[in-house]
Amino acid sequence: MIYTVTFNPSLDYIVRVDGFKPGIINRTTYENILPGGKGINVSIVLSNLGHKSVALGFMAGFTGDDIEELMKGFGCGVDLIRVREGFSRINVKLKSGEETEINGQGPLITAEDIEKLYEKLDSLVSGDILVISGSVPGSLPRDVYERITQRLEGKGVRIVVDAEKDLLIGTLRCRPWLVKPNERELGEIYGVTLRTQEEVIPYAKRLLEDGARNVLISMAGEGAVFISENGEVFRSPAPKGVLVNSVGAGDSMVAGFISGYLETGDYREAFRMGIAAGSASAFSPNLATRPETEALLQAF
Repeated sequence: MIYTVTFNPSLDYIVRVDGFKPGIINRTTYENILPGGKGINVSIVLSNLGHKSVALGFMAGFTGDDIEELMKGFGCGVDLIRVREGFSRINVKLKSGEETEINGQGPLITAEDIEKLYEKLDSLVSGDILVISGSVPGSLPRDVYERITQRLEGKGVRIVVDAEKDLLIGTLRCRPWLVKPNERELGEIYGVTLRTQEEVIPYAKRLLEDGARNVLISMAGEGAVFISENGEVFRSPAPKGVLVNSVGAGDSMVAGFISGYLETGDYREAFRMGIAAGSASAFSPNLATRPETEALLQAF
């Protein structure tokens, strides 16, 4: 089974306003409400691609109820832990020329709540895949990623980590199956600025040396780079298309990679499907579907 962890799920309120101006009443020309959070996005795209998963994490209040119901509507398994204080956050995505985001805080997560999550993770078995991604609320320990990977070490669970700097670095000693920073996050880990695939490759190899088994680097319009545990280096430009929505593209790449690997057992094909799914989300107002992904897969 595939599991995803989202520590701070959200309701994403997506609105488009023509010619937004602060200080006055603005009216929307488009709006939509979707469940949000990096692991949540991975679960939705996995479902769209035909793979079952279970979304783990925390929920609170009426917004938590809505996240759960919307996830079920996408065909996802949901096992969120209800916490007592606060409510699941609402994130506003305002599109008007530029894209502006206002992200909520989320509920209070206690030590008791995190222990409940650990207990659920203890049930994972060899062959399962666990995706840990996204930011960590202030009420959780900063080393929670590391604690989870240590807890599952030696059980044969394939762990995927998509997080920034210290959160990702802390997991490397446990040799996660896949890590997926973007080029900015990779540069921050090693204190450099990376812009091209040629610049990315040596630092992606350093992640392998530091403990990651496989490394996938998303680079938005510059494409992507993948280095396997076998030393293979794959690189690809981004498929051509019109950028509609960048939210969830990296998460879609993770879901596509997992789907491609489960279907073929081949890292090259997993890499190609990851790029196709990520681009399909970027070229659509919603997250990638199977037909959109396959159409792009055939194009490159």
